[in-house]
Amino acid sequence: MTESDGDTAIAIQTRNVTLSLGTQSAPVEILRGIDLDIGAGESLAILGPSGSGKSSLMAILSGLEQATGGSVTVAGVDFSQLDEDDLARARRGRIGIVLQSFHLLPTMTALENVAVPLELAGVDNPFDVATAELEAVGIGHRLGHYPTQLSGGEQQRVAIARALAPGPKIVFADEPTGNLDAATGGSIIDVLFDRKAAADSTLVIITHDVSLAERCDRIVEMKDGKIVADRRP
Repeated sequence: MTESDGDTAIAIQTRNVTLSLGTQSAPVEILRGIDLDIGAGESLAILGPSGSGKSSLMAILSGLEQATGGSVTVAGVDFSQLDEDDLARARRGRIGIVLQSFHLLPTMTALENVAVPLELAGVDNPFDVATAELEAVGIGHRLGHYPTQLSGGEQQRVAIARALAPGPKIVFADEPTGNLDAATGGSIIDVLFDRKAAADSTLVIITHDVSLAERCDRIVEMKDGKIVADRRP
């Protein structure tokens, strides 16, 4: 079992989590019995090569995928007992997700990409909230620009603002600098950590980049669907 410090509240807890794809007669084991505690407010890197299972684990921890077996508790909610619709509801407001591909809507401005999801979620003053978050990630001067008018780094800042604007207490970032050059990627990670500190949120970064992982409080290394190391830099 891997655990955070005993005096820290637990944001995420898994016990014997498994994930199998394929058929019952020929299953493909993606995750093989994951036990993991992540403390509230902690920054954790899940490190491993392609195919190690790290992105699949993130999908389960964030409620994007259902585990085949085991238990998953996130922000006090037992995800292992929920169906897809219930998982979507459980994610709302609790979890923010930043992906390698920015997934911005091309027909919406930077401001609209952040504000419209807030509006649909019933947030008060969604455009004011979105403006404040975009300013916080350093892109307040580009509110009216469309994704095609923004650089890759600027698009990722908008994606970060969109993920963090609802005020989630847990943020997942899956290879958030994968489409960016080294200098731009470094500045994006600075933004992520600055916003994490401001919100006192839990940050889980999925990466194969050791130097990025070393910036986190804790590193969990994966190989062949298992956790093989758990350390603090």
